[in-house]
Amino acid sequence: MNQKKTVMSGVRPTGLPHLGNWAGAFKNWVELQKDYRCYYSIVDWHALTSEYQNTKNIKQDIGSVLLDMLAVGIDPEKSTVFLQSEIKEIAELFLLFGMFTPLGWLERVPTFKEQQKELKDKDINTIGFLGYPLLQTIDIIIVKANVVPVGEDQVYHLELAREIVRRFNNLYGQYFPEPIELLTPIPKLPGLDGRKMSKSYDNAIYLSDSAEAVEKKIRPMVTDTRRKRRTDPGVPDDCPVFDFHKSFSSEEEKKEIVAGCTSASIGCIDCKKILIKNMNNVLDPFRERRKKYENMNAADILEPGTRKVKAVAKQTLEEVRELMKI
Repeated sequence: MNQKKTVMSGVRPTGLPHLGNWAGAFKNWVELQKDYRCYYSIVDWHALTSEYQNTKNIKQDIGSVLLDMLAVGIDPEKSTVFLQSEIKEIAELFLLFGMFTPLGWLERVPTFKEQQKELKDKDINTIGFLGYPLLQTIDIIIVKANVVPVGEDQVYHLELAREIVRRFNNLYGQYFPEPIELLTPIPKLPGLDGRKMSKSYDNAIYLSDSAEAVEKKIRPMVTDTRRKRRTDPGVPDDCPVFDFHKSFSSEEEKKEIVAGCTSASIGCIDCKKILIKNMNNVLDPFRERRKKYENMNAADILEPGTRKVKAVAKQTLEEVRELMKI
């Protein structure tokens, strides 16, 4: 009987998770529970790489992120869910690997320069931010994960992780497996204003939003600007609302909406009503599942997973120290 491969992934606690987080990560994480041994981490140290000047909400956000992870179907009975900062071995292994990871490897990471441009309002010229791809590598290898689910924009990070692992294995002996990416299609899910869905843009639909909140957010959305009047035909592919339909409506519904929009036989309000119904059909099971966990203490839920990872991490670090002869 083949042993299950090990998956590792993490989420930063930097605000409430939204539908983009679900479509891009959580939905896939739930599916992976069926066939892999899964480790899912709330990576609060990673939150500090960009939020070190504004740390007051991180503890609260840990609880919010955990609750939404559980609500979407990540099951602590099937997956190991834990808090990164409780695993002190991660910090020590990060320090040890920092001694032989070339600076140039980190400076080449495309997202380093991209984020410097995007986050102009934050001073991220820090060792922590430059080193976060190395910290990601440690998150992965501390549990000897084989597989990491990523989108195409994160493939370089996995290539770097393999380079770092190779360097350790060449220096001290073959020990760590080289993690491979499990490419996951990330659907284009825009924000309410057509830009990327983001907490910072205030254009998100959150996994914790009520049915009423979803309706309140969708109804005023701007549609195809060609439809100034109800009788004007539109072009669905130029409409932010239709981008949501691509992820939440059936093939039959999408065909009907395209036909109705291009012929002006349905109005934008009718189109939005269908979307609101379908979005709430997805979110309703999350709301129901959330009730099971919302009165529980986050620390109590995380404790079994954290205890399990501590044992694995302790053994990994002991064996690394032996290989390094320190």
